[in-house]
Amino acid sequence: MTVTQSEPVASGAAGQLPTKVRDCGTAPPHPRPAGRDRYTISEVAEHTGLSAHTLRWYERIGLMPHVDRTHTGQRRFTNRDLDWLSLVTKLRLTGMPVADMVRYAELVRAGESTFAEREQLLTAHREDVRQRIAELQGTLDVLDYKIDIYADARRASERF
Repeated sequence: MTVTQSEPVASGAAGQLPTKVRDCGTAPPHPRPAGRDRYTISEVAEHTGLSAHTLRWYERIGLMPHVDRTHTGQRRFTNRDLDWLSLVTKLRLTGMPVADMVRYAELVRAGESTFAEREQLLTAHREDVRQRIAELQGTLDVLDYKIDIYADARRASERF
């Protein structure tokens, strides 16, 4: 079972998240080849911007589900794995600790009985993100204020 199989479906095709949620409103760095659902680690690294080392580490610590392998032992990632990595990348971008992401992955693999705990984990993290956004907005306000002071001073000096 892949990590995202037991995720609830908000809308869209059965078994898929809505396009807006799946893509998070941004295009991937490199589009997926049409009609393909098997990717090498180097193709996934190019697509996601993550290094092969990071991808192996994610698998080793349990952040990635079991990745299929060829008869020669090469990893073969699926579109579902790419969707999961997109989510993981977004969670990392928000500052979620790796331990929390691993816990979330474990909960997803455990199935529907963990919906409440997943919701709680994500809700708590969302509050942390909102607090950081508020702090950054305050910092941005200070920068805007200082920039306005210097712009006004520059304009005043140009008049003379």
